[in-house]
Amino acid sequence: MKGESLYTVFSKALSSEEKAISYFEKMRWDGNVISPFDPTSKVYKCGNGKYKCKSTGRYFDVKTGTPLANTKLPMTKWLLAIFLFQADKGGISSCQLARKLEITQKTAWYMLMKIRELVAKSNANNPKLSGEVEIDETFIGGKNKNRHKDKKVEKKGVLFIQTEQAIRALILITNKEM
Repeated sequence: MKGESLYTVFSKALSSEEKAISYFEKMRWDGNVISPFDPTSKVYKCGNGKYKCKSTGRYFDVKTGTPLANTKLPMTKWLLAIFLFQADKGGISSCQLARKLEITQKTAWYMLMKIRELVAKSNANNPKLSGEVEIDETFIGGKNKNRHKDKKVEKKGVLFIQTEQAIRALILITNKEM
């Protein structure tokens, strides 16, 4: 028995491309449309999700000036791909995304690269982490099943963060001292 794909279920919730476009417009502009060509210019709304910049006379849409520009994929698939990308703890592969969105693996790979580019652009101005950052975690103390019954303890989780400046170790969970 084969159920509906996640894309089919999601497309029922976002029943039209117009709803997906208006959602992206709300995320990007929050009701105040700004031209990517001239931010001070007045903007006219045209049909089919397009806008026109008064000072330059150029047309644009919600994807213009973003990594999603010039893609022919529907916005509903982009929205679901972004959701799946951020919801999967271990990261989603292009093969998994292709199956869930009912697209080719090559297209799914392209989408994941564009989503990563979006994430990188949004995190570019983050002052807390800069340069090349490596993160890993480990549990110190070995397995409890290998210890004497009087010496069993809760595990400590240690997160190692390495930036260009320093290496930091943060203790995440400490229930009992080792």
